[in-house]
Amino acid sequence: METNYNLKIASLLKISAKQVENTLDLMSQGATIPFISRYRKEATGSLDEVQIAQIKAEHNKLVEIETRRKAIIKAIDKQEKLTPELKKQIDNAVSLTQLEDIYLPYKKKKKTRASKAREAGLEPLALKIIMQREDDIETIAKKFINENVADVEFALQGARDIIAEQVNENTQARNGMRNLFNRKAVITTKVLKDKEAIGIKYKDYFNFDEVLKKAPSHRVLAIFRAENEKIIRVNIAPETEDALYSLNKVFIRNDNKSSEQVEMAVADAYKRLLKPSIENEVRKDIKEKADIEAINVFTKNLRQLLLAPPLGQKRVLALDPGFRTGCKTVYIDEQGNLKHYTTIFPHTGSAKTIEALETVTKLVEEHDIQIIAIGNGTASKETEKFVKRIRFKNKVDIFIVDESGASIYSASKVARDEFPDHDVTVRGAVSIGRRLLDPLAELVKIDPKSIGVGQYQHDVDQTKLKESLDVVVESCVNVVGVEVNTASKHLLTYVSGLNSGLAQNIVDYRSENGAFKSRKELKKVKRMGAKSFEQSAGFLRIRGAKNPLDNSAVHPESYYIVEKMAKNLGSDIETLITDKDLQKKIDFKNYIDEKVGEATLKDIINELAKPGRDPRGEFQSLDFDETISSISDLSEGMVLQGIVKNVTNFGAFVDIGIKTNGLVHVSQIADKYVSNPADIISVQQHVTVKIQKVDVERGRIQLTMKGVKQS
Repeated sequence: METNYNLKIASLLKISAKQVENTLDLMSQGATIPFISRYRKEATGSLDEVQIAQIKAEHNKLVEIETRRKAIIKAIDKQEKLTPELKKQIDNAVSLTQLEDIYLPYKKKKKTRASKAREAGLEPLALKIIMQREDDIETIAKKFINENVADVEFALQGARDIIAEQVNENTQARNGMRNLFNRKAVITTKVLKDKEAIGIKYKDYFNFDEVLKKAPSHRVLAIFRAENEKIIRVNIAPETEDALYSLNKVFIRNDNKSSEQVEMAVADAYKRLLKPSIENEVRKDIKEKADIEAINVFTKNLRQLLLAPPLGQKRVLALDPGFRTGCKTVYIDEQGNLKHYTTIFPHTGSAKTIEALETVTKLVEEHDIQIIAIGNGTASKETEKFVKRIRFKNKVDIFIVDESGASIYSASKVARDEFPDHDVTVRGAVSIGRRLLDPLAELVKIDPKSIGVGQYQHDVDQTKLKESLDVVVESCVNVVGVEVNTASKHLLTYVSGLNSGLAQNIVDYRSENGAFKSRKELKKVKRMGAKSFEQSAGFLRIRGAKNPLDNSAVHPESYYIVEKMAKNLGSDIETLITDKDLQKKIDFKNYIDEKVGEATLKDIINELAKPGRDPRGEFQSLDFDETISSISDLSEGMVLQGIVKNVTNFGAFVDIGIKTNGLVHVSQIADKYVSNPADIISVQQHVTVKIQKVDVERGRIQLTMKGVKQS
């Protein structure tokens, strides 16, 4: 590993070079980010997952720059134009932009106006003009007239084309323009002819301008989307006068006829070459920044959604509601296994309603159902009212479940593999029930873009988005841990150190040999090598194992420490885990060795206090206002309970128990100024809101939290 890389990354992230070196070394050995963060704190100085991911990203950037540097040196050397000074320039470049600016004059180009002028022999004339010493430049230009150069104007135009290309390739000029664009560029939009009607949703951008550096990321993405859909034309640039003034300061060195030619060439260079080039750079840059912001919003929301508290192991009757097609009804047991399915028709006539009532009552009593889960789609409210009218012998809790993405899951390969003998309607109902029991285990099967959180997710770089979301899913799965004897193959693939093949092998082993009895038994799984076991074992739980540590986050490599603690205290592991007073007698100093330091020991002690504890907290239910069934039931001033479903940079969308979510604009979130909604509220948070405005025709609900007491 190059020390130079380590020092650069350390300086950027404000950590030590040793932390960077150790982290990159662990990664080069195949260690995952969750594993490094959780089990290698001594090596990294207790870096968290975000910091470790930043080290990886910055290292990849530096490698990319170095790879490009070598390619440029090789290309210029091949042209026999690599001087020591040029080589030094390339070696000192610290960004891809700098490297490309240096390389630009040597880059192979298609035939340009400047190259044609050179072929016509006009480069010497261009050089004379650039010197700006000659006043009678037309007389000099006459000397260049030949069979390829028709007249003086042709000669001067050709010379200006050569000068314009030199202006465009000048590093100082390009940096000056970048600086000017960054400071003063304005993003301006105009609606295209006859596009007002079909682009009405972009009406705010039909005739719009804003200083670019003040434009928020969500607005930038909305403008670019409208442009991509050919609704508006977009221009990004500072005032032309400012740009030409800046360039003329660099290139105009006299006041004569030659200088006038240079000034004309500079104006042409800006309009034809520099402005489009720098505008493209700026577009790319602001798009990347907007993407990063949008992806950060998405990943934060996704993490909160995936880490929503589970209801736990319960017997569930799940209903995917519908009117004409009926309510798909499934019974799933405590482990989420499908045990029974049918369809009821409570909304298609009194006879069918009675039949549906009898069916639900029978299923609840036969299977001792504890929970009824109802999807929040079409006919949700009506189905909830129907179920609540039934008098059950035992207590049955009824919950409305967000079914975003359930239809996507039901038609996916994952669902087909799980339920090859059932259709999409059954799979969708199962998904609704399961996500109540364990949101994480079920939501990992669905493309995050279909879950209903995020901001302009379809407009951002899809590769970067997928990479970021995969990291979040992996992190959440490993933070919570996975019960190896009940986990689906899909869930297992996100466990540190496992891939699709190993996950399948674990499921196959379980089917052939029964439940795993210990973590050690995982080593018998086909292709489970030492590295895979090391990376995954700490995140896999075995409930009811003989060794209680197998159901904890204590890694098998540290079992000897706990055994030593128990022995020194005259106890056994099981007693040590249950006896809080005994745990208080543990002295860290007695267990620090060359492999284990205080950070790891603290983690072990915390885990002994609450072995296998689910970090997601306690499940909380929310009862929506039963008098509200649709947007038409709302009126201004109503105060309602709701659940935050999505947080964006411009506000938060809140589920108030009907099909349409309401928007709390960022300016309405609190009685104080709020710059970032995520600083105040989060996905799945229960909030109290007031109806501010209702637009039934457009299906929009404006909410406020200002002056509203939060419970």
